[in-house]
Amino acid sequence: MPLLWAVGIGIVAGLIRRGNLANLGQLRLRAPWLILIALLIQVLIFPVGTRGPLIPGGTAYLHLVSYASLAAFIGLNRRYSEFLIMGVGLALNLIVVAANGGYMPASATALDRAGLSEVAAALQEGGRSGNTILMGEGTRLNFLGDFLYLPGGVPLASAFSIGDIVLGLGLAVLLARRMVNRARPNHQGTGSDPAPG
Repeated sequence: MPLLWAVGIGIVAGLIRRGNLANLGQLRLRAPWLILIALLIQVLIFPVGTRGPLIPGGTAYLHLVSYASLAAFIGLNRRYSEFLIMGVGLALNLIVVAANGGYMPASATALDRAGLSEVAAALQEGGRSGNTILMGEGTRLNFLGDFLYLPGGVPLASAFSIGDIVLGLGLAVLLARRMVNRARPNHQGTGSDPAPG
């Protein structure tokens, strides 16, 4: 769950910079429901321990749909420069997921060291579960897969990818900056907000 860590880090950084969470209400985000779609899909297809996904079939397809939803949301809000950072992270994850047929390859070692040995065991037994496939010789672009980890015992410990780090960085910067500054999009030239509409 590196993105939850990113949220916490971004908020703390914003408060240290004397920001206010209320300033985030000034963000004019387009189509926020696209995030809800992506999150709902991830909840339904994400395996937890030895429990399989709530939706047993078509998870690879749904995984790609969730990424498409997030990509659309980021594209619609690219006028905020932080979304461009998040877009790079999403692209890195989408590349490896697409290369592996809709599954994110995860390292068994990283899962074990993150305290997720049950997930690693389930993947070793079945090869794949939900939106995840066990990393091995048959998987592609493993360096973009979930091979990094927070050690077991750390809150929300998990295995994660380089793309997740970049996504988290963009999210943390967004929170830290927009808590302090007026949440206006970055524009070249005058720096003023565009006309309504």
